[in-house]
Amino acid sequence: MRWALAALLASGAALAAPDGGTPPRGPMPTDAQCTPLAAAAQPLSFGTGEELAFDLDALGAKAGRMTMRVLAPRDGLLPIEVHAQTNTFFAKIRRVDGTATSFLNAKTVKPARYLEDATENETHRVADVTFKPREHRARVVSTVDGATGEYQLGYANDALDVAGAIFYLRQLPMKPDARVCFDVYGIRRIWRVWGKVLPKEHVSLPVGEFDAWHLVGEAAQLGLPDARRDLNVWISDDARRLPLACVGSIDLGAVRATLTGFARPGDKGNRAENKGNLTW
Repeated sequence: MRWALAALLASGAALAAPDGGTPPRGPMPTDAQCTPLAAAAQPLSFGTGEELAFDLDALGAKAGRMTMRVLAPRDGLLPIEVHAQTNTFFAKIRRVDGTATSFLNAKTVKPARYLEDATENETHRVADVTFKPREHRARVVSTVDGATGEYQLGYANDALDVAGAIFYLRQLPMKPDARVCFDVYGIRRIWRVWGKVLPKEHVSLPVGEFDAWHLVGEAAQLGLPDARRDLNVWISDDARRLPLACVGSIDLGAVRATLTGFARPGDKGNRAENKGNLTW
């Protein structure tokens, strides 16, 4: 899943900003500077039965598909399931088939638990992460090709996970220059993500035309503040708060996830209308 979710958080080389520039580098926020997250806006912009579909592009070509589904509540939590799989072409370079599920508190949109089961080439990885907010720790039970280990990861004020973080951002109150900072579990580590909201932009996608908020930021593994990853996310400025596109990177280069379809109970969904893609 680290490959498929690299559009949000990545483990490879830094990626230039969409306009061709590189975001200015400042120091990674300290624990004190990374203040608690703002309360998630209510009502939620998503609900049980929502399905989102994305094309994944890497190395300048379509590499696979990713879906996000909001499942029925379970044990008082709202599960978000993300599935990603490479296509036949890209599987010759790297074969990935994985599913991650984030169990979110519907009021705070913060995770209580995160499960990941993925096969990358011949390696099978499973992670079961339990968040302990009072202790500011995440308990990780990791299994790689049958070998299991357990460890604890500390974080500052708030911790999200790579699957559920997009859904928190959908509830983030938006205004130009608003700052955001949080810690996120991904790739068996805790990363610090920080950035700001840029002015609204108009974007064109196969599923339609949107006014959208553009969030630009950086991520660095805690303890390695100079190993930076640039992140860009576009979220529609409407009641649906759709995640329109995300850009990240892996060791092979840039990875882009672009929304190609969405559906909710009671609507007819949306299909590509050949209106073109985002201009990067």
